[in-house]
Amino acid sequence: MHPPANSMDDFAPMVKYDWNPGGREPRRNTALSLPAAHGNGIKHVHHHLMHHMSVPDIEEKDLTPLMRQYLAIKKQHPDKLLMYRMGDFYELFFEDAEIASRELDIVLTARDKGPYGGKIPLAGVPYHAIDNYLPKLVKKGYKVAVAEQVEDPRKAKGIVKREVVQIVTPGTLMLPEGTEKRSNTYLAAVIRKVSEEGGGDIQTSGVRGTSEQRIVLPRASYGVAHLDITTGDFHATEITGKETFQRLVSELMKFQSEEIVIPDSLASKEDFMQELRLQLGDDRPITSFADHHFLETYASTLLKEQFRIVSLDGMGLGEMPLAMGAAGAVLAYARENQMTDLQHVKGVKVYSGSEYMVLDPTTLRNLEVLRSYRDGSVKGTLLEVLDRTRTPMGSRLMRNWIQQPLMDVDLIGRRQDAVEALYDDLFLRSDIKESLRKVPDMERSLMRLSLGRGSARDLNAIGKALESAEELKNVLEGSKTPGRSSLLCEISEELGGGGDIIELISSAVVDDPPLSIREGGMIREGYSPELDELAEAAKDSRQWLKGFEKSERKRTGIRSLKVRFNNVFGYYIEVTKANLEMVPEEYIRKQTLVNSERFITPELKEKEALILNAQERRSRLELSIFEDLRNRVLESSGRIQTIAAALARLDVVSTIAEVSARKNYRRPRVDTGKRIHIKGSRHPVIEEKADWGFVPNDIRLDNESHRFIILTGPNMAGKSTYMRQAALNVIMAQMGSFIPADEATIGVVDRIFTRVGASDDIVRGQSTFMVEMLELANILNSATAGSLVLLDEIGRGTSTFDGLAIAWAATEFIADMEKIGAKTIFATHYHHLTGLEGELEGVVNYSMAVKEGPEGITFLRKVRRGPASRSYGVEVAGLAGIPPEVVERAREILGKLESEDPLEGRAVAVDSKEGSVPVSRRGKGGGPLQMVLFPTEEMLSSEDEHPVLSELSRMDPNNMSPLQALEALYKLKKELDG
Repeated sequence: MHPPANSMDDFAPMVKYDWNPGGREPRRNTALSLPAAHGNGIKHVHHHLMHHMSVPDIEEKDLTPLMRQYLAIKKQHPDKLLMYRMGDFYELFFEDAEIASRELDIVLTARDKGPYGGKIPLAGVPYHAIDNYLPKLVKKGYKVAVAEQVEDPRKAKGIVKREVVQIVTPGTLMLPEGTEKRSNTYLAAVIRKVSEEGGGDIQTSGVRGTSEQRIVLPRASYGVAHLDITTGDFHATEITGKETFQRLVSELMKFQSEEIVIPDSLASKEDFMQELRLQLGDDRPITSFADHHFLETYASTLLKEQFRIVSLDGMGLGEMPLAMGAAGAVLAYARENQMTDLQHVKGVKVYSGSEYMVLDPTTLRNLEVLRSYRDGSVKGTLLEVLDRTRTPMGSRLMRNWIQQPLMDVDLIGRRQDAVEALYDDLFLRSDIKESLRKVPDMERSLMRLSLGRGSARDLNAIGKALESAEELKNVLEGSKTPGRSSLLCEISEELGGGGDIIELISSAVVDDPPLSIREGGMIREGYSPELDELAEAAKDSRQWLKGFEKSERKRTGIRSLKVRFNNVFGYYIEVTKANLEMVPEEYIRKQTLVNSERFITPELKEKEALILNAQERRSRLELSIFEDLRNRVLESSGRIQTIAAALARLDVVSTIAEVSARKNYRRPRVDTGKRIHIKGSRHPVIEEKADWGFVPNDIRLDNESHRFIILTGPNMAGKSTYMRQAALNVIMAQMGSFIPADEATIGVVDRIFTRVGASDDIVRGQSTFMVEMLELANILNSATAGSLVLLDEIGRGTSTFDGLAIAWAATEFIADMEKIGAKTIFATHYHHLTGLEGELEGVVNYSMAVKEGPEGITFLRKVRRGPASRSYGVEVAGLAGIPPEVVERAREILGKLESEDPLEGRAVAVDSKEGSVPVSRRGKGGGPLQMVLFPTEEMLSSEDEHPVLSELSRMDPNNMSPLQALEALYKLKKELDG
C-alpha cells in the first residue's frame, strides 16, 4: 500500500508483525508508523527488519489539536493499529484507516487535514461494536492499541484527554460478551538456559525448495508458562534432560498457545528461531520481550505481589527458577498489554513432566485426539466423542484432561471412582445435567469485571452460576452416591459458600440489565433509597414534559407540536413549517430545518436544568453503586474461582459417566504393571460412524512374550484402526474415563509414539521418506520400556530392500529390552519380518483375518494369531475400481514374482509383449538385490546381469554337438545351484 496522495510521503511502510494465518505467503502491510518508543520492551519478531520511520515534516501549527494528540499517541505505538475514541466511534487515521477499511470491509472516508491542505484518510467503528471488530484484526495478524477518552468531555478544558487503555494481541484477546468459547486462549512465555556441559539436540530441517539440513541446537533446559487471561488459568513447568527442544514444542502445541513471548536475547538466535517456526508453523505469532522480565528476581517480586504472598515455595516455584522466570514474564506481558493488575489471576499451577503422559504433536495429530487430520475440525475426533459437557468451563477442562492423561494411578482411580458412582446412578446424572445447563461462563464474566470491562450482566451471570452451584450442592448432599467417591465429596464441599454473593447480586441488580453500564436502569428498585428518589424525580420529569407538550398544543392550537431532546440544544419545541404562523411571540427560535423550526421557552429551559441535573446525579450514583458491587464481588474472586473449578469437574465426570453408560464403556483397571490387556476393545470414534457394526478385538501387550506385535494383512482390513484404538483406549483410561471394551488391565504408559501415515512436507522441503525417518528417529531416541509405540509401515519412499532393512533393524532395536523394550504394534507389508517370531524375544505375529470366496475377498476385521498368508493387494485394487484388464494382468505378474522369490537370489522375469523382461537382479560387483520394474536397454543387454546369462549369450547352438550342448547345460545348472 502506498501513502495517500498529498499526505505524509516520507512515511515508509510498517511491516505487520510476523505470523502468517492460514499458511499464506508472508505479506507486507503498510501502516502509518513513527519512531519506535518501546518503553515496555515489547517487540515482534520478524523474518525481515522492522522499518522505523520519521515523523512527517509538518509544522505543529499546521495540525489541529486533535491530530496533534492523535500523532503523539501513535508515536508511542508505531507497530499497532490505533483505535482512537471520538464520541460514539473509534476512529482510525492515515494508513491505519486504509488497512481497517480493507480488512474490516468498512467505509473509508476523509477529513480536512488542516492549514497545509489535503485530506486525512479516516475509518471508524461504533464504540459498542469494537469487541466484534478486534478479533477480526488480530486474526489477520495485527496488534491494536485502544485509546479511550479518560475525562468527561463536558468538563474538559480544550481537547478531551485520551490514553491507550488496552493493547490487543493474539494471546491477550478478549471475546465479546455473549460469545461462548469452549477452549482456552493461552499466552505462552519461554526461557532457555544452555547447558554448560555442551552437546546439543539435533534437528533435521529444511527450507522451501532446499534439501534437508541438520541443525544442532545447544543442549538446554527450558522454562515454560501458559496464562489464559480470559479465565485466570495459569500453568508453569521446567523441561530438563533429553530431547528438551522437542518436548518444548510438544508443550506449546499441547496448550495450543495463541502467542509466544521470548526474551530479546533468545529471539536473536537464528537457529532456534528457524527451528521453532518450522516446528510450530507460520501462523503462531512470536513476540520478543525485554530480558529483565525473565529474571528470577524480577519474576519472584512480581508473582508475590500478584498473589499477595511472601514466598513462592508453597506453589512449587521455589526450586524451579526457569519456570518462575517464564511465569513472571508471561504475567508481566499480559499486565502491560491489559494495563491492569489482573485481579482474577490468583495462583499458578506448577507441574512436572512426570505427572502426565506425553502426547507430542505428531501423536495428537495421527490419533485425531483433538482435531481431525483431514480438515482440522473437531469432527471425527476423540474430543467430539467425549465432550458432551454442558458448561464452557467443563468443556475447557475436558480438553485439558484428554490432552494430559495422568501418570499417578491413585489420581486416575480417584477420577474413575467419581465416574463409576455417577455411571451407576441415572437419576442423579439427570439432575446434575439439568442444573448444569443453567450455568453461564462465570470464569470469563469474572475476568471482564476484573479488567474493568464488565457489566451488570456479568454480575448476574456470576449470581446465576452460584445459584446453580448451591442447587447442585443440595442435589449431591441429598444422594448417597457421592459417598462412594472422595472426588465427588470434595466437589460437593467446594460448591458451597456463595450465598452472600448471590444475595448481594440478586438484591442489587435487575433481572435483565442493559448491555452498557452507562445506559442506566441496572440497579433494582429498593436497593438504594437515594437512587430511588432520583429515579422518581426522573419519572416526574417525564410526566411534566408530557404535560407541558399537551398544554402547549392546546394553548397554541398546533396539534403537531412536539417536545424533543438532543445533546446540542437540550430540550426544545419542534413546529412544522405549515404551522409557523401559529407560533406564540414568546417562543425563541433556535434552529431552522427544511421542514420545521425549533424553539425554546424560559419555562422549558428552567425545567431542563433541573431534569438534566437530576439525570446526571442519578447516572453518577448508579455507576458508583455498580463499582461498589463489582469491587465487593471481586473481593471474593478466589472463592468464585474455586466454585467455578468445582462446577467444571462435576461437569466433566458426569459427562464421562453419561457417555460411558450410553456407549456401554467399562471401567479399566489401571496399575503400575507392564501389561496392556484389553478384551473386546473398540475404537471410540469409528464405532459411532460405522454402518456395518464395529467388530471388537482383543489387545495383548506386555514386556515379555507379547512385547512387539508384527501385524500383517491387506490394506482396508483394519490394521490402522486396531493400532489407533489401542492408543485411544490407553489415553481414555489414564485420563480417568471408562473405555470402549468389555474389560481391561492397563499398566501406566509414559508416552505414546506414532509413526502412522506420511506425506511430503513441502513447506519444510522434506520428502515422505525423510518425514518417516524423522518420526522413527524420534521414537528410537526417546521411547522407554514404559512407552507404547505404533508403527504403520516403515520405509515407503525408498527401495523395497532399503525399506525392509530399516524396518528389520528398527524392530530389533525396539524389541531389545536393553535398548528400549517398548510395547509395540508394527503394521507392515514386509512379510519377511514375520520370520522374526522365535528369533527375537517378545516378537509375535498377528494378522487381519480375510475370507476368500468365489466372488472375491471379505475383510472380517478380526485380529488373529499368526502371520497373513499374503497381502491381497491385487484384490484390493479390484475393490477400488481398477479396470479388470489391469487387475488380471497384475495377477499374472504377481504369480510370476511369487514363483521365484527375488530374496532367494534368483532372477525373475515376466513375459511381456516385448519378450521376457527381468524384474530383479543383483547389483554390479555382487551388490544387493534390486527390484527392476522398468529395465533400460542397457540392463536388458548387459553381460553383467548374471554369469549364466552371459554364458548363454556367447553360445551358438547351431555350432554345438549334442554332447557339447549337454555338457554346457550341466555346467550352467551347476553354476545356478551354487
